Amino acid sequence: MNVSLQNNDKVSALLTVKIEKADYQDRVQKALKDLRHKAQMPGFRPGMVPAGLMKKMYGKQVTADEVNKLLSETLYKYIQDNKINILGEPMINQEKQSQIDFDTQEEFEFTFDIALAPEFKLELSKEDKVDYYHIDVTDEMVENQVKMYAQRNGKYEKVDAYEANDMMKGILAELDENGSVKEGGIQVEDAVMMPQYMKNEEQKAIFNGAKVNDVLVFNPATAWDNNEAELASLLKIEKAAAAEVKANFSYQVTEITRFVAGDLNQEIFDQVFGKDAVKSEEEFRARVKEGIQAQFAMDSDYKFLIDFRKAMMEKVGKLEFPDALLKRIMQANNADKGEQFVEENYDKSIEELTWHLIKEQLVEANQIKVDNDDVTAMAKEATKAQFAQYGMMNVPDELLDNYAKEMLKKKESVDGLVNRAVETKLIAAVKPQVSLVEQTVSIEDFNKMFEQKA
Repeated sequence: MNVSLQNNDKVSALLTVKIEKADYQDRVQKALKDLRHKAQMPGFRPGMVPAGLMKKMYGKQVTADEVNKLLSETLYKYIQDNKINILGEPMINQEKQSQIDFDTQEEFEFTFDIALAPEFKLELSKEDKVDYYHIDVTDEMVENQVKMYAQRNGKYEKVDAYEANDMMKGILAELDENGSVKEGGIQVEDAVMMPQYMKNEEQKAIFNGAKVNDVLVFNPATAWDNNEAELASLLKIEKAAAAEVKANFSYQVTEITRFVAGDLNQEIFDQVFGKDAVKSEEEFRARVKEGIQAQFAMDSDYKFLIDFRKAMMEKVGKLEFPDALLKRIMQANNADKGEQFVEENYDKSIEELTWHLIKEQLVEANQIKVDNDDVTAMAKEATKAQFAQYGMMNVPDELLDNYAKEMLKKKESVDGLVNRAVETKLIAAVKPQVSLVEQTVSIEDFNKMFEQKA
């Protein structure tokens, strides 16, 4: 067996593999022997089909299979042993590859086109300036988060007079054109409403300051802008019937309830941060602020990576790629999408490939490695972040472990977690090596940066 490599230019080469009969003969004989032991054929006991008959029937296919296996093994071993940095998969050279005939040939020659990664050297220095945005954590943010926690221990209390966001219960009755209760009209005894959510401001104002036992007259169709679903739910009728209801209704208020947030006490402190981790409201607010800052730090790092990527791609400049060959590879990988797909997406794929090569070099230069513990830790962090969105800061380790295990069962999740773990370590490694142009911005201005990019 002979393998040779011939460079066409800096970014492409021909790789030729010559396979002789001696290279694959033993493999074919073993494969036929294994097949014979499993074969069941009329007139022969299991495993006793004559070797000659097996060869006659299956020799060509087995030879083709074993030659292809040997070719694949040889090809990738050569690439690995010689540390050839290829892009995509080797592609059969359509001009130089001769027709293979397993009926008549005993020696085979395969010629492949291979795309080579462009060579470049990237070194970071303090001359490399990259923006880094700190997001300002305002008192309002902290207050809103604290209120959300306090609402957990809140409760509904009965009150005498209505204010915005209160919930009302009352007797609803359809009126005729004279303002009297319509005979045979719609009536609902325990009709629950939250006037705050009415679409019409004039109708909403009717309920301002209303007290228990007051009787108010309003028009549901106007109040909810003829929304059939809203009207059907309130009037306890079908949507089709609700569309026809245009009359005024009386509403006798029987009950008004208001949600009152709970007090900031030790119970809430323990729920959020664990038993006795926080002992006062001052400590609680400080920890809440730290939590928001930690979340914003992740967002800042994400934006830094975007800006760092742009800066490094500009520093490296336009790299040379074997465009025709890479388009062939891209077409082969997207055979069902046609040539138009390749033309429309090639430039973007080259941009992503360039960043991949830059990142690969930086990962190697900074000796960044990711193991199973890193991936598991990243799965837990992702889970913790999801719970944090709902204000759950003190999630039990057992629950985190269970959620993380479920994530790790899915290959696409694992791939994403590995990439996040690599990028997290990469950010930590490169930040001290470049000059950070640090700025503090509001969350609104920070979010606008992504809108502008889109």
